[in-house]
Amino acid sequence: MITSPQPATWESTGSDTDSLATLCKAAGDPLRVDILRVLRHNAYGVLELSEILDIGQSGMSHHLKILTKAGLTATRREGNSIFYRRSPIPEEPRLQSLHRALFAAIDQTEPSLKLQRRIQHINDERTRASTVFFEQNADRFHSNQDLIASFDQYGEPVTDFLDATPGFRGTVLEVGPGEGGFLPALSLRFDQVIALDTSAEMLNRSREFAESRNLANIQFIHGDTGLAVEHSLNPDYITLNMVLHHTSDPALIFKHLAELLVPGGALIVTELCHHDQSWARENCGDLWLGFEPEDLSSWASAAALTEGESLFLAQRNGFQVQLRQFFKPNPNRK
Repeated sequence: MITSPQPATWESTGSDTDSLATLCKAAGDPLRVDILRVLRHNAYGVLELSEILDIGQSGMSHHLKILTKAGLTATRREGNSIFYRRSPIPEEPRLQSLHRALFAAIDQTEPSLKLQRRIQHINDERTRASTVFFEQNADRFHSNQDLIASFDQYGEPVTDFLDATPGFRGTVLEVGPGEGGFLPALSLRFDQVIALDTSAEMLNRSREFAESRNLANIQFIHGDTGLAVEHSLNPDYITLNMVLHHTSDPALIFKHLAELLVPGGALIVTELCHHDQSWARENCGDLWLGFEPEDLSSWASAAALTEGESLFLAQRNGFQVQLRQFFKPNPNRK
C-alpha cells in the first residue's frame, strides 16, 4: 500500500510575526551563536547541549527558550526526551533572507576543536549505547523488528527499488546488514558485497546466514562508516536499511556515504517516517522515532548528493516506511 508521508512535526514556538529585532536580539549572544553552530546538522537534548557547551542546565534552557521564541530553533519529542534543532526557514518573506544570511554566516566558521571534541563525545556515547543494545538483544532482534517493520515485510519492494535504480553492478556496501536478510539479493546482483556493522554479534549472525546460503562474494567488516572512509572503500552502490534511526549523527552518515560512493554511484535508503510510538526506543533500541522525508533530503543535499525517486509504504501498527534514492554526481558525465 502506498500512501503519502505525514507532515513535518518539528514545531517552533516563534510565530511568523516575530519582529526582526527579536530575531537579531536572540542571535546577538556568542553562546547562542555556538548553539546554532552545534545544531547545524544534528539535534540534541538540553543535557547534551549543556555538556557540549559547558553550561548549567538552567542556563542552557534559558538560551534555548530565547532561540525557540525567536524561531531560530525548533523542538521535537522523541519518547520522553525533547530534542532541539535549527528551525526551518520561515515563510514570512521579511524573515527568510535574514534567517538564510544568519545561518550561512554561522556556518562559515567551523566549531572550535574543543567544541568538536565535545560533540564527538556525545555522539560516541549515543553510538556505544546503541551498540550495547544490539549486543545484549541480538537474540530478540527479529521479534523486535517484527513489531515495527522487519525485512520480510519490506524486502520485496526494496529489491524492486534496487532493480529500478540505474548504475554499474560492481560493488555494493550494505551498512548495518542485521541478520543478513538482504544479502542473498545483493549477492545475486553484484560482483562484490561488503557488509559493514558496528555490532560484532550482529555481523556474526549475518556471516552465519551468508554461509548457510553459500554466498561466497561477501566481505564482512566490523566497524562504522568512518572506518569505511579510512579504508577508502569505493562501492558503486550503498544500501542502508532501517539503520539511520539507530545512529547518533545521521547527517555525518550521509557525508561518509557520499565520500565512499564512486562518481555516478547510488545510495538507497530504507527508513521509518517520523512516528510517535515511543515504546520503540526501549524495545528496539531506536534513538530517533523515524524521520521526515525532508530530513533525509536535507542531509543528502548537504553531502552533495542528488535526489532520485521516493516510495512510501504503510506498515503494521501505523508505521510508515520511506524508500529513497540518491546519487553522487559524476562530473565527467554530460
